[in-house]
Amino acid sequence: MALNLQDIPRVKTISKEAFLTQYFKPQKPVVIERFIEDWPAYSKWNLAYIKQIAGDITVPLYDDRPVDYKEGFNEPHAKMKMADYVDLLKREPTKYRIFLWNILKEVPQLQNDFSYPDFGLRLMKGLPMLFFGGRDSYTFMHYDIDLANIFHFHFEGKKRVILFDQKQNDYLYKIPHSLITREDIDFNNPDFEKWPMLKKAQGFKAELNHGEVLYMPEGYWHYMRYITPGFSMSLRAIARNPKNFGKAVYNLLIMRNYDNAMRRLKGQQWIDWKNEQAIVRTHQKNGFTR
Repeated sequence: MALNLQDIPRVKTISKEAFLTQYFKPQKPVVIERFIEDWPAYSKWNLAYIKQIAGDITVPLYDDRPVDYKEGFNEPHAKMKMADYVDLLKREPTKYRIFLWNILKEVPQLQNDFSYPDFGLRLMKGLPMLFFGGRDSYTFMHYDIDLANIFHFHFEGKKRVILFDQKQNDYLYKIPHSLITREDIDFNNPDFEKWPMLKKAQGFKAELNHGEVLYMPEGYWHYMRYITPGFSMSLRAIARNPKNFGKAVYNLLIMRNYDNAMRRLKGQQWIDWKNEQAIVRTHQKNGFTR
């Protein structure tokens, strides 16, 4: 048995009006296949180019180890020179990923390789972020703290994406006071004996190729797995739905600080309690008993 996932719709290109009407307003995802072929990045951006232009920069790396109470919010697990990291990606599978790397700050000339597309949403120009991963590395299922509208541009190789909207929260074993599901769920090959409520979740899937753009609506859960080594850039626009905007403010000002305070106060006991509650609450909401 597999997750209940439908293919994300694909279009070759799209006008601003069609995007707003067909995808933004109904908050549906879409893959746009040929939107950035006029960007210099389309032909230039690959791992070799990144190594050449940013090889001397030390980058923060993350793997798939579970959250530890001693680690602060988004603390890196290791650091490496970009040139060495690219060599590692090309040489062998590695769990090490880069995420939320602000290219504007580190390598300003990369800004010349892309432009901010007009999708009818105001993109946050100070926040283009790069994400890198090796073959078979993946992100935990999560949604972004600001519940933004995200445009995810993929470069080099292939990447598998699974999305769920916020209406699926009751089935996903969401960790309380957090933005992730249980980290021991393998969304690539889920164990429905262990996680029975996943059978009820309805989501979306796609494989992204070089130069394709994925639109992820506000607050969408996303799991990303690198089929080959590669990288992506995200541009974001603030949540427009008042409920989502309110949640974003709560997450940034209250939830994150509360969670960090509880980690300091209770240590691993807090993490363990949250993990247990993810199961208890999901099963309670669905009237499920073993």
